[in-house]
Amino acid sequence: MLGASFLITLGSFAVLPYMSVVLHQRLGLGLGTVGVVLAVASLVQFSGGVVGAALARRVGLRTTMVVALAVRTAGFAAFVPGLGSPVASVGALFLVSCGAALYLPANKAYLVEGAPERDRPRLLSASGSAFNAGIALGPPLAAPFVLTSPAALFTVVGVLFAAVGVGHLLLPSVGSPGAAPDKGDPGATSGAGGGVLPFLVTVVSVYVFMFFQHYLALYAVPRTSASFYGLVLMAYAGLLVVAQPPLSRWIAGLTYPGAMRVGFGAMAAGTAVIGTGGYAGIGAGAALICLGELVLFLKNDLEALARSSAPPATVFGRQRLAAGIGAFASGVVGGQLYGVAERAGSAGAFWGAVSLQCVVLPVVLTAAVRHRYGGASARTGDAPGVRPAARRGPRRRPARPW
Repeated sequence: MLGASFLITLGSFAVLPYMSVVLHQRLGLGLGTVGVVLAVASLVQFSGGVVGAALARRVGLRTTMVVALAVRTAGFAAFVPGLGSPVASVGALFLVSCGAALYLPANKAYLVEGAPERDRPRLLSASGSAFNAGIALGPPLAAPFVLTSPAALFTVVGVLFAAVGVGHLLLPSVGSPGAAPDKGDPGATSGAGGGVLPFLVTVVSVYVFMFFQHYLALYAVPRTSASFYGLVLMAYAGLLVVAQPPLSRWIAGLTYPGAMRVGFGAMAAGTAVIGTGGYAGIGAGAALICLGELVLFLKNDLEALARSSAPPATVFGRQRLAAGIGAFASGVVGGQLYGVAERAGSAGAFWGAVSLQCVVLPVVLTAAVRHRYGGASARTGDAPGVRPAARRGPRRRPARPW
């Protein structure tokens, strides 16, 4: 599964980071149209995780992953004849996005299904490292072929996904196909508030992180160089790969308020440092934001699992929906905010505004949840250092099948 996670992101990020180039330079779409297409595709990829979770309940985790990989394979294959048609290429992109939406909740759920709770941080962090290794290597490997031999590139990626899909057929079945949809997920949609907080914190986490993801290139390249920007991205991905597994136990041991302070504090400091400009500021700021991502993204998933009685695929589907809402909101707000800062002649002020949001939004969010659901349910535990899973007691799970 970890090898498949690496190959899937390797193939995906050999293509997807260059879609704006393909759609604009090769197919002639305007930049405004390209932005709308990519925003909608991202929203489909994230929010469609809820559909992936529902499918996993119906047919099982392995079958869901196989179906998802078949859809993604069809999408990448459709790019080959569609390279001369904007409509066909956009349709192929949406197929790829739909496949990702179906696959990712089932993938994470497969890893943790039946595993003891103490093993979840290690499994999820190892999966994250495998994904990030593919993200780091995919773009530089594909760069020479994106514009010169795009048909060959899409063909290779399609074959890779087909091979990974065949490999998934050999996995043992995990989960219970045909299980009834859960009706008693405490706090996921109603009064207890326990499942609401991880969902909303994920929305805010992705919202502030995507400012860095979307707008660092616009800020960094004119002030340093394209080569330095590429080096920062590779170092960032490499740091995620190397640091996540060793830090997973420490992150799991943090209380949720403590993890929020560390994670959002690191993002606030990182964006503020980026705003100072220069090689040192941009490099150091990226490293701090990397720490924030490591803490928040893993802790949000662990906390969502611990607070929910729903199947893991359902939990991860909701988390993907939260990420999609955050990414979409960041895209809408960020473009306007960066434009205002640039017109004012102070792009550094953009990063100051992001840093301020990293400080203010978590405080406002926590206070709102506490007010709506009551003090204890809005916090991680009734006492300092107590996590919801520890209060409820251990849950019995079947033995792992491998």
